[in-house]
Amino acid sequence: MVSNVKEGLEMPGGTIFKLPVDTEHKATIMRPWYFARPHMSAFHLSWLAFFAAFVSTFAPAALLPVIRDNLDLTKTDLGNAGIAAVCGAIAARVGMGSFVDTYGPRFGIGLCIGLTAPAVYCIALCSNAAGFIISRLFIGFSLATFVACQFWCTSMFNTKVVGTANALAAGWGNMGGGFTGFLMPLVFDGIVHAGSPGFQAWRWAFFVPASFQVLLTICTMALAQDLPDGNYAALKKSGAMAKGGGWNTWKAALFNYRTWVMTLCYGYCFGVELTVDNVLPQYMYDQFHLDLHIAGVLAAIFGMMNLFSRPSGGWISDFMSRKFGMRGRIWALWTTQTLGGLFCLLMGLTSNSLGATMAILVIFSIFCQQSCGLAFGVVPFISKRSTGLVSGFVGSGGNVGGAITQAIFFTYTGLSTPQGFQWMGVMTMAVTTFYLTMYFPMW
Repeated sequence: MVSNVKEGLEMPGGTIFKLPVDTEHKATIMRPWYFARPHMSAFHLSWLAFFAAFVSTFAPAALLPVIRDNLDLTKTDLGNAGIAAVCGAIAARVGMGSFVDTYGPRFGIGLCIGLTAPAVYCIALCSNAAGFIISRLFIGFSLATFVACQFWCTSMFNTKVVGTANALAAGWGNMGGGFTGFLMPLVFDGIVHAGSPGFQAWRWAFFVPASFQVLLTICTMALAQDLPDGNYAALKKSGAMAKGGGWNTWKAALFNYRTWVMTLCYGYCFGVELTVDNVLPQYMYDQFHLDLHIAGVLAAIFGMMNLFSRPSGGWISDFMSRKFGMRGRIWALWTTQTLGGLFCLLMGLTSNSLGATMAILVIFSIFCQQSCGLAFGVVPFISKRSTGLVSGFVGSGGNVGGAITQAIFFTYTGLSTPQGFQWMGVMTMAVTTFYLTMYFPMW
């Protein structure tokens, strides 16, 4: 039930909320142009932290043609590095789900991006394939920030707008995968023009995303709070919040079949996005014989579509829920993700034309990323007791799907990259049918 609280009204205890809130003090509207505590500061810091994680994780992909030549990396080395980058977050996302349920999202984000920043700095020290693969593995742990990001938004926003809030935060965070395609070649070129040779310039370039992570760690810990009413530690100490965690939290997630359906299917929307972020810059460079900067810019378009595509998925989910209930959310998710698979297949069939590839890439990115937003319009309704843990399992499913897809279609089977896109599209359409098995009698 939504209360009659108005904007700026003082609540018992002296707390003033800048947005209308419900009886749990969750915001009932989204105003992305606001930055006030607690709701909007949490929103902006959550998406910026996830954005930073994406920039760092896919910064090596943006400079692969340079790094490949400097470290003498083979196709298998590049594939293994891409797999390592997304594998790093599989266990980390599940662990993050349990962590935020117990300690809160602010510490989750602060620890995740703070502890992985040294790995971003250290990739500059790599001299061989093993060092490069290990560095990408540890940098990939930062993608567990996603779980804390989604948990934080779910904790701050009412169910009427939680789909939109989650999709905006995740979509703008995912945009880092595209932005790094613009950023890293520009930083690299700037360092080269300043007088550094190329084999040194790419190493110095990684100090930019690493330093951004350090800055966001400080801001998250200093400028935000876990819940509308305060931080986990203080609320538990005062008795205002029950201590969570334990087997009951795990049981609520593990024995709910919807958790596993969403985990499997998310592997073929977000997992596909991760795979494309890994392979697209090199594909553009090699397939169409472009220079590094142009290849990076064109590849970046895929990720930059997250500015509106994933958020629009959340809005569609909330809209369909108002019209048709939970079935509306699920049918919209199935339809959109299936279309994403279809256009992934079509992109593999147009590899001889840059113009056709770019046109289909844009449409493919919209459906692929909208389906990610639609998925996390459903996740908050699976288990209220273990929201963080369910988000962790589903989020890790995205990384598992990305790792499996890259291994099968782009690394070990000998398929060309266009053929890999074709089979990835077929796999997406097949797996997505599992959404139709889900039923929410309570919604």
